[in-house]
Amino acid sequence: MEFIRNQLLAYDLDPILVKYLSIIIMIIFIALICIIANFITKKIVMRVIAHIVNNNKLQWDNVLMDRKVFHKLSHIVPALIIYFFASTFPAFQNLIEKAAITYIIIVGLMVMNSLLDAINDIYQTYEVSKARPIKGYIQVAKIIVIILGFLLVVANLIGESPLMLLSGIGALSAVLMLVFRDSILGLVAGVQLTANDMVRVGDWIEMPKYEADGDVIDISLNTVKVQNWDNTVTTIPSYAMISDSFKNWRAMQTSGGRRMKRSLLIDKNSISFCTEDMIEKFKDIHYLSDYITSREQEIEEYNSKYEINRSNPVNGRALTNIGVFRAYISSYLKSHPGINQDMIWMVRPLAPNEHGVPMEIYAFTHEVGWVEHEAVQADIFDHLFAIAPEFGLRLFQNPSGHDLRKIADDSGRDNS
Repeated sequence: MEFIRNQLLAYDLDPILVKYLSIIIMIIFIALICIIANFITKKIVMRVIAHIVNNNKLQWDNVLMDRKVFHKLSHIVPALIIYFFASTFPAFQNLIEKAAITYIIIVGLMVMNSLLDAINDIYQTYEVSKARPIKGYIQVAKIIVIILGFLLVVANLIGESPLMLLSGIGALSAVLMLVFRDSILGLVAGVQLTANDMVRVGDWIEMPKYEADGDVIDISLNTVKVQNWDNTVTTIPSYAMISDSFKNWRAMQTSGGRRMKRSLLIDKNSISFCTEDMIEKFKDIHYLSDYITSREQEIEEYNSKYEINRSNPVNGRALTNIGVFRAYISSYLKSHPGINQDMIWMVRPLAPNEHGVPMEIYAFTHEVGWVEHEAVQADIFDHLFAIAPEFGLRLFQNPSGHDLRKIADDSGRDNS
């Protein structure tokens, strides 16, 4: 600064003007040095580091590059230059030094955050990480680093020792916990929700305790807002998402398949062995022709092998109408374009009850959207409801007024 001032005074300029010009020139000079240093760091040093990282067999340094640890570390260089030249401006030296140190601390926090993420990424490349994850410890370390960084920033700005701040926090902790209870719980919950990727805006979640069933529309420090399917909005405390259980449908939506699990109730009194006429009729059904042929051959070989007398249908093996119907449903689902064949699907009879024999269809549709999924499911069951009588089966339902009226009419005609 003194050198610049002397050079300007040599031109017989006004001393006051020289004072301000020398300050402006010095600021421009420092800015140019910062720009040049930043250019050298980003364009030369970083490229050299990248070249070294990309041309060795180590993997951990690649993770550091991906997490931009070196890139963020380079931001410290301009701050160090400004701190070094702070003494050039005696009137503002203290302020400049504090600002530079504050910036360096903040950059250091960013570097530490990226470094901890890199450590977790490196650890996850090892098989032991599946049994002993350290993500929780990394999160705790991040919180500690952020708290320490905050204390250092405050201590630097007020010019006091960080130890003094730590001793004062102990006395205020009870008051802070009481006043900012919800905010603190929400903050911790928000960190966990974000770090563990438990919920995002747009996720479909269910939380019966709060009567929430719909899409997440907002996530704030203290609350998570859910727009239910009836267009009402439920507000849930953020910490409740951690302390209570909820169902997130995101995995289903990204899996490419949505489950269909529904049963047809078969009247037990309509179940019977297949007659010859029924078997011949079933052979004309596209989805059953090969099945009937192969099953007939299998049953015939079995009965012949054990010399079973088939004059009584109880003896040996035989086709039943409910078994053929189950085979038909399986073939129908296998050829249905709406069913995801890469996921598990099956047709199975469940335990009989007072409503008959439930024939459950368990499958996944390609469509994961609610409306589209229901359309595929409706198409399948519409067909099965209509086709069941073709197999001599009756679907069960509780008697309605129409059924009772029909019974009364039939009884009246019989009496007459």
